[in-house]
Amino acid sequence: MSKRRTTRIAAVLLGGAVAVSSFSVAQADTVEITPIEQVQGTGNSSPLSGQQVTVQGVVTGAYAEGGIRGFYVQSEGTGAEVPTAGSPAIFVYAPDEVSSVQVGDFVQVSGAVSEYYGLTQIKAQGVQQLAEPAESVKPLAISLPGDEAGREQIESMLVEPQGEFTVSDNYSLNQYGELSLAQGTSSILPGEKLLRQPTDVFAPGSSQAKALAEENAQRALVVDDGATLNFSTAKNTSVALPYIDAEQRVSVGAKASFTGPMILDYRYDLWRLQPQGQVIGAQDSDIALDFEQISNEAPEEVGGNLSVGSFNVLNYFTTTGDQLEGCTYYRDREGNPLTVKQGCDARGAADAISFERQQSKIVSALSKFTADVVVLEEIENSARFGQDRDAALSHLVDQLNAAAGSKVWSFVPSPATVPADEDVIRTAIIYRGKAVKPIDESVILQDAAFDNARDPLGQAFQKVGGNQNTRFVVVANHFKSKGSNPNDGSGNADSGDGQGAWNADRVEQAQALVRFTEELKVSRNTQKVLLAGDFNSYAAEDPIRVLTEAGFTDIGAKADSQSYVYDGLSGSLDHILASPELAAKVTGQDIWNINAIESVGYEYSRHNYNITDLFTANQYRSSDHDPVLVGLELNKKG
Repeated sequence: MSKRRTTRIAAVLLGGAVAVSSFSVAQADTVEITPIEQVQGTGNSSPLSGQQVTVQGVVTGAYAEGGIRGFYVQSEGTGAEVPTAGSPAIFVYAPDEVSSVQVGDFVQVSGAVSEYYGLTQIKAQGVQQLAEPAESVKPLAISLPGDEAGREQIESMLVEPQGEFTVSDNYSLNQYGELSLAQGTSSILPGEKLLRQPTDVFAPGSSQAKALAEENAQRALVVDDGATLNFSTAKNTSVALPYIDAEQRVSVGAKASFTGPMILDYRYDLWRLQPQGQVIGAQDSDIALDFEQISNEAPEEVGGNLSVGSFNVLNYFTTTGDQLEGCTYYRDREGNPLTVKQGCDARGAADAISFERQQSKIVSALSKFTADVVVLEEIENSARFGQDRDAALSHLVDQLNAAAGSKVWSFVPSPATVPADEDVIRTAIIYRGKAVKPIDESVILQDAAFDNARDPLGQAFQKVGGNQNTRFVVVANHFKSKGSNPNDGSGNADSGDGQGAWNADRVEQAQALVRFTEELKVSRNTQKVLLAGDFNSYAAEDPIRVLTEAGFTDIGAKADSQSYVYDGLSGSLDHILASPELAAKVTGQDIWNINAIESVGYEYSRHNYNITDLFTANQYRSSDHDPVLVGLELNKKG
């Protein structure tokens, strides 16, 4: 019986009907039968570890294929109540015998007791099906405990989880066939169903942030697929992904309802809920969950007479890898190149075919995005490839207009003065010409603080038909990411307070941005400024605090919706902040959840990775960040 403390507690859920075996029966040998409860015991490990035992029980889950190579048995007649001694259920490792048993069989198992990476098991040396009838096992219907001891008490039992559950993570769904649920709602953030990134709401390192992190761990449950397959390896790509297909999605934030029992076990350092049999595909009979299907065809209405948004276009590169020397690729299951891996400056699609898939999703999403001005992040800086700096941006706008059937969109041209040395990706701004018109030339902030990030781009706009009072400035941003920890003891090293690496640089970037906005207010003759984009900082972290202390209001985030999901935690890295003069004009805000909440398997870059092809030319998973939108009421009276 495992007593291992985990940094991320989880569990897995699936179900299947109890079957009557056609396997030949035999009378039990006259041997001493050890109750499974005694094998499990109540300590950190089985008191009988290393000993030979014989147990009897009802098969509750069997996995002849998929890598688990064994089955679960539970003492007959148990499950109606929480056990007071050891758990009445145990895993039997039986690679040679598992194909001869099925759920519902009453069996006798002989073998050695061991602890396998924290899971108590019996390594079978003999398995018999018993002739006498057995009292059925009842699924334990409880609210699953969040603590280690509580879960140890019911290890390997058939359970029927009670209460509300919300999908909190699906990142590993297309790789390991697992997803995570959040149980109930937060007691710290009343009404919060998801697992919220602590530094999205509380100061980094604070007692409140630590308490939320602990609660998140207790509420998290992993749902597995009854297998140990890695679907990204060539030998497993012909096995259909569990739970999802091109039409049936499992989205973060979706309600999950149990339709059958599952088995609580412990594998790969996590508590898991396993189905009673391996799940293959989205319609398998062993699936014991229904998932709400979330439809986000368009952003919510934000009011006002003008709107501004931010959209990450996920390395939109018209310069594909096959146009350059040295590129290596991520490839599909047939060896076709999909996206650039390394070896060259391109970061997007490998070739024209893959680029068309990417572009179809980006154009679909932006065509439905209702913003009049859109800040873009992660678009190609075409100057790095010997082209006009705006070549890729111009191409995207042409595609948007082609989809609209008329010239709806225009882009903000690069200014005459650009940095001598820029990243291969950049920020950009596009707009609807019927809504706004640019005022003066755009301006790029050239400051050493952004040597490892993308330079901010500022542009003044005025409402079409409006006057000076309808003028405002938009600044596009993309701060340094949290990854690649320098681990050098500096302020950029990950201190463990939740802000990740490079926080000191992001603070400097925020400070430089504040100075930049003051200059723009003077040069563009308006106090109305919006800062939009990917700040790579959650709402309560230091860089955002620098901006709010300078007078800006974070208006892009909503309490019930976040723009990014990482390690099962939801938060907003993408923000729209307004100066006081413009914050008073805000009429509404929305985060359009079409990307971060969906499995990465739906990205163009995962096309044909599995026999279940998830690609569709729609808005879902067009990027890894969700678009942010705000509405403004601007009029001639100021």
